[in-house]
Amino acid sequence: MKKIHQIFITLVMLAFSSASYAEIKYGVSGALTAIDASGTETEGGEKNNGNADNLVVIPSIFAEYAYSDTVSIGLDYIPLKADVSDKTLKRSDTETSVTGTATTTSTARTQKAQAELENHITLYANYNFGNGAYVKGGVAHVSLNTDESLGTGSKYGNADIIGYVIGFGVGSGNWRTEIAYTDYEDISLTSSVARTGVTTNNKIDADLDTLALKIAYTF
Repeated sequence: MKKIHQIFITLVMLAFSSASYAEIKYGVSGALTAIDASGTETEGGEKNNGNADNLVVIPSIFAEYAYSDTVSIGLDYIPLKADVSDKTLKRSDTETSVTGTATTTSTARTQKAQAELENHITLYANYNFGNGAYVKGGVAHVSLNTDESLGTGSKYGNADIIGYVIGFGVGSGNWRTEIAYTDYEDISLTSSVARTGVTTNNKIDADLDTLALKIAYTF
């Protein structure tokens, strides 16, 4: 995690190193964001598919440097966390086994899982057409934290992921409105504990993306 953050900080310093204070704009924004995730859990030879989504309003702060009349470079930071799903996902499993006395036993387990996004940073560039309209392209970094309560006691841990941003916006004065889509890289997490009788640990493969409608104000 620290290494990726350091890379982003270095890129930002390079982008803003030649800018004077007067050339940098600062701003705040609020974005109505649709978070969509889909994934597959592999347990032994069994696979389970699932989906999660959430609709949240996410604030951010940003700094932007006008590199030229048409190109500006910016850094956007989201100071809050956001849940991937609008509710904690729950599932009840019953595991049937045979003891040493050939007596069948059943073990019921309740599985709960949630994930959240935090420390979201986007390094972007806007190309301005001169009539208030612009297109955006950038790269984002975010930490995905899993929060689960599994009957096996297993944990999936956290991951840093990179996303690619494209968007379109219109500005007037200090205000601007934009819509942006972020496609994050595929996520692969392996559980810390395997289920009884299964030799391989569980694995989750997931895909995450967001679509945001943002209103921003620059100072």
